[in-house]
Amino acid sequence: MNALIFPGQGSQIVGMGSEFYNKYNLVKEIFKVADEKLQFPLSKIILEGPESELQLTQNTQPAILTVSYAIFKVLKDEFNFNFDQFKYFAGHSLGEYSALVCAQALEFSDAIYLLSERGKEMQNAVPVGEGSMIAVLGTSIDEINDLMKTDIKENEVCEIANDNAIGQVIISGNKKSVSSFQKKLKEKKIKTIPLKVSAPFHCSLMKPASEKMKEKINDTKFTKLKFNIVNNVTAREESNLENIKKLLIDQIFSTVKWRESIIYMSDKGVKNFIELGPGKALSGMVKRTLKNVNTFSINTITDIKNLKDEFKE
Repeated sequence: MNALIFPGQGSQIVGMGSEFYNKYNLVKEIFKVADEKLQFPLSKIILEGPESELQLTQNTQPAILTVSYAIFKVLKDEFNFNFDQFKYFAGHSLGEYSALVCAQALEFSDAIYLLSERGKEMQNAVPVGEGSMIAVLGTSIDEINDLMKTDIKENEVCEIANDNAIGQVIISGNKKSVSSFQKKLKEKKIKTIPLKVSAPFHCSLMKPASEKMKEKINDTKFTKLKFNIVNNVTAREESNLENIKKLLIDQIFSTVKWRESIIYMSDKGVKNFIELGPGKALSGMVKRTLKNVNTFSINTITDIKNLKDEFKE
């Protein structure tokens, strides 16, 4: 049994998708739709940079969707890959939009607009320099939760943003409270890494952004899913469209339960996780968390050919 998984922010790199863009007209068309919808040359930023422009959250989010969707369409339309053998689609944070587009629940152009707006609102929710995020490595989420209960004061924000994998948890919040918590972790010899981010994502400081996105998401047309989606907020299958919309709004300030999501899929019989889009971050998370499963990262045409060989019918 197979699952298709789509990466989130942090996987972006200048030039991503260029091999597909140069070879396939359908990819050029997808990039053109993105440019026209956003009314600026997103495709140029993806293919040529500069990196500083690509790293802007309002550009990063639609850029990763564009590349992920382009690879999906090449796999489907150029290589006639059969997705009927896939039980689940899932995406990490913004990757959930990629999953919904590929599951035919959401139009690509609508998702591009929503992610650009989502990026702007998430960026604007907290003044630059006031938020912070750190990765906590090599300890359990239960221990982190226990430490937070004793060490975080009531008026401070220091929360779990991403439960990515066994031994990899991301913390988000006010700079002061995250820094203070980081010192506590250091005292306990727990390794942390500061993240280069422009805002403290997936914590309650993002609630203003979710409020701004509520109407835009609710006003967007969603259609019946062609594939089962495993949701970030619940780490469960979700098929009710109104519920999916609500969860996309909540996702902005909620923990991304990625570890729980991949464990859920594994428990339901998934043995192969195919990551579609830039980078290999999700494959790494799957490998850290699950034993006896296979991972495939699809970034190049060669990757697709190798996948086709693995999945010969």
